[in-house]
Amino acid sequence: MLQDWLASPSVPRRSRPAGQQGGGRPLAGAAPATGAMGSALKRLSDRFRPAGRQVTGAVATVEPSSGLSEASPATIPRMKTARLRPVEAPNIVDLFAGPGGLDVGAAWLGIPTLGIELDENACATRLSAGLATKRGDVRAFSPVDFPNANVLTGGPPCQTFTVAGSGSGRRALGEVIKLISQMASSSEATSNPYAFEDDRTGLVLEPMRWALEALRADKPYEAIVLEQVPAVLPIWEAFHTALEKFGYGVAHGIVRTEEYGVPQTRRRAVLIARLNEPNVSLPAPTHQAYRKGKQPDPSATRRPWISMADALNRETPYTIVSNYGSGGDPRQRGRRTSSEPSATITGKVTRNRLELPEGGWTRLTFQEAGQLQTFPGDYPWSGKDIGQQIGNAIPPRLAVHILASVLGIDADSIALDRLATASWRSFKGGGLFRTDGSTKRTCAPSTDFSVR
Repeated sequence: MLQDWLASPSVPRRSRPAGQQGGGRPLAGAAPATGAMGSALKRLSDRFRPAGRQVTGAVATVEPSSGLSEASPATIPRMKTARLRPVEAPNIVDLFAGPGGLDVGAAWLGIPTLGIELDENACATRLSAGLATKRGDVRAFSPVDFPNANVLTGGPPCQTFTVAGSGSGRRALGEVIKLISQMASSSEATSNPYAFEDDRTGLVLEPMRWALEALRADKPYEAIVLEQVPAVLPIWEAFHTALEKFGYGVAHGIVRTEEYGVPQTRRRAVLIARLNEPNVSLPAPTHQAYRKGKQPDPSATRRPWISMADALNRETPYTIVSNYGSGGDPRQRGRRTSSEPSATITGKVTRNRLELPEGGWTRLTFQEAGQLQTFPGDYPWSGKDIGQQIGNAIPPRLAVHILASVLGIDADSIALDRLATASWRSFKGGGLFRTDGSTKRTCAPSTDFSVR
């Protein structure tokens, strides 16, 4: 129960280690904005940038290192943030919201969220889960339609950028990056002035359009969070350069989900930005990185990675045979035992075989696949293509770490353990975390749960 979680003793704080910043060649900057928008954005940028303070950013790749021994619970760290000033009354509008991965993480933090989603199946799940939703195409809306939102998040469709997809997005990377520069320099924040080979490729530009339109309306977003497959990292690098010109501190890089307590190895390209906050960095990992054939280091300072056996309620050991990374070749299928994290959960997760010790085999249920993405075990998956919904989602636990980092929330990893394994149906809203690090609810969740 929530009261039990709130009554639990808090974990002692530890000093924050130096931010992990690394690889990445800075992209050549976009040309300065010109015309009416250029003048307006310059005034706005000057307004939000304190005198004498240079706005900088970090290109961060979170690299694997060692983890925390379970035998030393007193030394378990809180989720490390960049010690940013907290965003006052954060309110999220989430583009391409899917079935609710970010919404669930935000709900655990007590942050109201409204998601924009076109897919009827994802909307069916969102409705069943009680998530505030605006049904429609992101391109049909703009910031003026959501005046209460001060945080912009989004995970644009990845199909044209993935190895398993058509590849048209990867072929268009240079064109997309050129358009980002043009958008940031123009008086019109148009995201798709001409069609790509696949229309879905242009959707990756929508978050930039929204950010620029909010700036032009003199109501910029306080924080921005974007997540996609690793192939999109050069686009986030271009976003990084563009957003810095308007007073944002930005960090972007590749994160590994098992390093944030997700029982799955999954690499994602993440960008976070804060207005008028130069010292932005990606969240520091809390768990050890997974290495094939190696067990967690019991003497390390991070917690051990989470296995499938830890996450799923199955009585006997098993082996998952996955198509991930096989390129369709059965000889290349990966194998993971239940004592290891899962391979990346994709939209084809229901094709994975779960081999049993007595020689038979079965499949993961939708609930189990969702749990490997850190959705609650009773999350109400609805509609069709549920496997695809699950594979497309951002893991809620990763969303908590990213949101806490960019919004200046000091969240307790152990409290998150308790909440992330609790029932969604019995969750009453409000978060366990506050900007001062205590385990109190922050703000009331959104009461608008209708799909419109």
